[in-house]
Amino acid sequence: MSEFLKKYRLFLGVFIVFSIIVLSLFYSALKPKKTLPIFNPADVNPELVDSTVQYKSKYHTIADFSFINQNGKTITQKDYEGKIYVADFFFTTCGSICPKMTTNLSEIQKAFAHNPKVKLLSHTVFPETDSVPVLKAYAKKHKVDASKWNLVTGDKKEIYTMARKSYLAVKLGKPSELYDMVHTENFVLVDTKRRVRGFYDGTNKEDMKRLIEDITFLSNE
Repeated sequence: MSEFLKKYRLFLGVFIVFSIIVLSLFYSALKPKKTLPIFNPADVNPELVDSTVQYKSKYHTIADFSFINQNGKTITQKDYEGKIYVADFFFTTCGSICPKMTTNLSEIQKAFAHNPKVKLLSHTVFPETDSVPVLKAYAKKHKVDASKWNLVTGDKKEIYTMARKSYLAVKLGKPSELYDMVHTENFVLVDTKRRVRGFYDGTNKEDMKRLIEDITFLSNE
């Protein structure tokens, strides 16, 4: 093999490697970086938002709260301070979407079992029947880790207010029954600054994959 041919092949090899590196750098620079929206009441279906806050288009955050969990402990926003968490609304005797939602939340609990930044918060929409002992039994049945996941009950008006004014996730019930709520399949992703960052169908596997990806993204920010 001539010296010229050797040099040519060496040059060609270096050129190809260099071209691949340059193209990779261009692709990385041009590829849009992942972002998550910040949701405000004005961005959400009005059916899920209290009329008093529907106009709000910025600076929305989750309000302070105080409820009782499955172990009889008072849970407040302090327990979620600096945490990324998923909130939802359910009731223990629900036979339609709740079992699937609870199963999927169990998978989220498992996926982030060793990530102390991530927690879960489930609110009953029937506090009149979902007492602490009832929630305790439900938690035991579904292997709820109390250090990770709170099932909470409390004053129905307060739960209603949080659902409609903070989490933007629950429909109105019967107009004749004050503070009646129709829970939805929505899981709500909240960041460390108490901002709503996403809504997910709690019965949908693809949405659960997206939720896990988004929680991971927020964890690594």
